[in-house]
Parts: sequence; structure tokens; C-alpha cells
Amino acid sequence: MIRLILLSLFVITILKLSTVGWQRISSSSCKYLPRDKTLPSKVRSHVIRLSKEIGQRSIFDYSRLNEAAVYISQRFKDYGFEVEFQEYSLFDRCVSNIIARKAGSSDVGKIIVGAHYDTYFNPGADDNASAVAGLLELARMANSMDNRKTVEFVAFVNEEPPFFKTKDMGSFVYASRARDKELNIQAVLILEMIGYFSDKPFSQRYPLFLGPFYPNRADFIAVVGNLDNRRLVEQVVAYYKEASPFPVKSIALFNFIPGVDFSDHWSFWQNNFPAVMITDTAFYRYPYYHTSLDTFDRLDYQKISMIVEGLAGVLRRLAE
Repeated sequence: MIRLILLSLFVITILKLSTVGWQRISSSSCKYLPRDKTLPSKVRSHVIRLSKEIGQRSIFDYSRLNEAAVYISQRFKDYGFEVEFQEYSLFDRCVSNIIARKAGSSDVGKIIVGAHYDTYFNPGADDNASAVAGLLELARMANSMDNRKTVEFVAFVNEEPPFFKTKDMGSFVYASRARDKELNIQAVLILEMIGYFSDKPFSQRYPLFLGPFYPNRADFIAVVGNLDNRRLVEQVVAYYKEASPFPVKSIALFNFIPGVDFSDHWSFWQNNFPAVMITDTAFYRYPYYHTSLDTFDRLDYQKISMIVEGLAGVLRRLAE
């Protein structure tokens, strides 16, 4: 019995240690700054508007969900885009994905950049106002971009529970309609929580057995995909590194690993489109995930801005 207890404790300890990051990032990201010094204030203003001034936004708080949709669509219009509302009905209410399209110079395919704008009964600063802010600024920066492929910037509705991983997700509606139309979508970049970072040791956690291969400080952005999309993961990381010094890590795993398919990219995988998620890893580092403490003052707008600049480089390369 004693041996069994000791063996059990040993196994539990090993499993626990395997979820903690072991590696150190070679250099601190604190010494880097975004090239555009005005970008952090722009990102911050979007996050404050969505998470503080509007606040909780979901179909169960319908007026605020619509207020967020109006804000997002108006920003797209301010940046020179025509806006399309992809509507569908749920609980006898009309909900919408918000689409800003930049037509390509050639009919050679389409790139999607997306982020969900609903929340899980909380202010949702990191989840997911940080990503919507990134989406809006990427759209603004891309308006002057030369692109052969068409680029669509999409704010998705209904990613959060109870719609999570169901056909009622806005992204699933978008992806299934795109499949029915046989659209040539060549890459989907989903932004999911891109705002929280920490330079404290052991501030980053992982699924079982992954810790030894990744950093112990939560001071990087991750590009996540499944095994079918590992080539796109590698491509996005390579293009990102050309455009931003902020640390990036990649991971491509089986779908059953917790967190690998936890956002709108799941919808595109279900409809056989290539997709990856760009994320700060959510609950693997963020102690305020899905709580009332997910507020704008906990985010790092300098680092979000460096990530946005890196993703702008990715988008330019993918859309060439």
C-alpha cells in the first residue's frame, strides 16, 4: 500500500511538472517597442470602448451585442471599407457576422482574418476585445496594401458558450456557407485573446507533457494549429518573424489536446478550410479568464501592437 501511494504521488508530480514551462526565452521582450508609436493608444481605445464602455456583450445582453456590432462596423467604414452583415436568426433574434472586404487584384483565392466580438458574461477585455482591436487595426493598416488575393476581415458573433463548438457559432455559419459556395479560401487567421503577458517565471502552463518544450514565462504569442495545418502554422510563424521582434512560438497537435481547437478556427476545420489560431494561450496563462476581472487595465498594449505589426507582415505575404 505504501509503495502504491508513493508511486501515485510520483506519477502525479511528474504529470504536474509536465504542464509547467521549462525553457527560458533567450531575450526579454521588454526592450522592444512597436514601430508605430501611435498604435498602442489606438488598440487601447478599441478595448476600452468594447470592454468598459459597452461591457458584457452576447445574445443574452442583446442591446450591448448590437452596440458592439455598430462600433465595429463603423470603424471598418472609417477605414474605407464597405461593410456586409452576414445575418442569421437565433432565439428569434437577428445576429450578424461583420465583414469588411478588400478585393484582390487577381482572382487567385481569399485570406480570412477573424475574431469573435461576443463575451462570456463578463467585460471581455482580453477575451476578446484585444483580438477585435487587433482585427480593426489590421484592417486599417491593410487598406493601403497591394494584394493579389482578396482579404476579408470578419468579426464573428456567438463564439462563446452555449454556442461554442456548435453550428450556431457565427464562424460556423460563415464557413459552412463558404463551403457551399465552394469559395477558394487559402488561409484563415483567427485572433483569440492576444493581450495578456507576464515575465514572471512559471507564469505559463501547458497541456500534459508539453511543458519541457516551451517557455516558462508568459511573454510570447502562439500560433496554434492541428497536424493537418502544421504547414500553415510554420508559414505564419516564418512571415511573422520577418515583421516583428516580439517572441512567437508555434504548436501543431492532435485536435483532442485541450485548447488546440478552442476558437473560431474549429469551424473552418469542420468545413475543410486551412486555419490557425493566434493567441496568448488564454486559460493556460490568464488568471482572469471568463471572470469579471477580465478588464482593460490588465493588458499590455505595447505588446499587442508589436503582435499586430507582425500579423500585418503575415497578411502582406499571404495576400501577395
